[in-house]
Amino acid sequence: MSRIWMLVVVAALACGGGSQDRESGSGLTVAVAAAAEHARDTTIDPRRRTLITQAVSEVSPTVVTVQTQIVEHAPVDPFAAFFGRQSGDRTLPGLGSGFILRADGVIVTNAHVINEASSISVALRDGTTYPAKLLGKDDINDLAVLKINASNLPVARLGDSDNLLIGEWAIAIGNPYGFVLGNSEPSVTTGVISGTGRNLAAQAQGGATYVDMIQTDAAINPGNSGGPLVDAVGEVIGVNSSIYTPSGGSVGIGFAIPINRVKRVAEDLLEHGTIRRPWLGIKEVLPTGDNARQVLSAGVIIHSVVPGSPADKAGLRAGDQLLKAGERTLRNPFDWEAEMLELRVGQPVQLQVRRTGRIFTATVTVADLPEVSAPKVQVLKELELVTLTPTIRAERGIRSAHGAVIYNVSQSVADELGIQRGDVIVQINRVPVTNAQDVQKALEAFSGRGYIRMYFERGGAIYSTDFSIR
Repeated sequence: MSRIWMLVVVAALACGGGSQDRESGSGLTVAVAAAAEHARDTTIDPRRRTLITQAVSEVSPTVVTVQTQIVEHAPVDPFAAFFGRQSGDRTLPGLGSGFILRADGVIVTNAHVINEASSISVALRDGTTYPAKLLGKDDINDLAVLKINASNLPVARLGDSDNLLIGEWAIAIGNPYGFVLGNSEPSVTTGVISGTGRNLAAQAQGGATYVDMIQTDAAINPGNSGGPLVDAVGEVIGVNSSIYTPSGGSVGIGFAIPINRVKRVAEDLLEHGTIRRPWLGIKEVLPTGDNARQVLSAGVIIHSVVPGSPADKAGLRAGDQLLKAGERTLRNPFDWEAEMLELRVGQPVQLQVRRTGRIFTATVTVADLPEVSAPKVQVLKELELVTLTPTIRAERGIRSAHGAVIYNVSQSVADELGIQRGDVIVQINRVPVTNAQDVQKALEAFSGRGYIRMYFERGGAIYSTDFSIR
């Protein structure tokens, strides 16, 4: 009887009428709530608390929902326009996951989650939503770094993906269905590390190169992309990126980018806004339908070496077989692609090479792609060009003997002219282009004189585009 009376007194005090009573009541309400939470906490059998529940409670507050809007340009329907109905652009929503890398609002996600987005927003676990700025992305590694204007955020602890154990616990955390489930709390699936060093031969999302990946049977569904893969001690060991599925849903074969690679990419993106792509000047023999089985079991055979490249300076030549790069055994071209993702510009790499039965070691210093260090010519403030050199021509497999490589182009000019980075401008009207300065001179000469026709090479074929400069 006395116990019931005490509860009534607490309730009466919490609901008191005076201002002083309200202030004290507020504190009592908090105390009651805390006591109730503690009571619920102590009623849970401690045997239900595991490494997995502890890991989830640590990492979940750092997991975010990444929402995007993509503006799709649709042509106007002449029939609809005749009746006064305008068709055109439409906005498509996108969804993914991410996790907080720094307390000041730096977030990691997949590049394919935010590709082509006109706007990006990030929702925290409590539902608070912020507009996000893209600091940089790397499509090859399928990683992007975002920034929101927030502070004192919980930060994910990063682990070491070089010492993973096959069969150890793996926890995938993300937002597979966003707010369809009615709240912003992340979802959790569990499994084990099924394999490491996995290479995906098929083309993946966004043109990424998915090699040397972590494989897990923890269910990864659309929307989980960019979320963390976590070990049993609450450390992030990878970024969930893709699944193998014949049905469109998870079938227990998921892949994550190793966190050690994520760290390196994120550092470059935060410092430079882009990735310094490693270049050695080696072109390997690639597997095709006819020679696939032979090539995939013969290590890495050098098809050609770019003249003047780091590999050329180290004495490598066509026909050499690469057996090891650093500590990595090169069993096939996929292993070589994985090693290239690990190399850093300016650092040496030791290659074990077989040539006509003799095995030797060659040290090659990793360099920037040749067009990175080449002189740039700025054209019309929105187009940056590099003169086509024999080294760039050999590296990119360009057929034209002369021209200007598009090193950078604004999105508006790219959309309007139908050009992109890597295209080679070979002629403007009837004027052949031998270097980047030729493009600048020709555009200045033809400006305001009607339409200009630009010819450019892409993928070994010649295309043209018409435009005018007023």
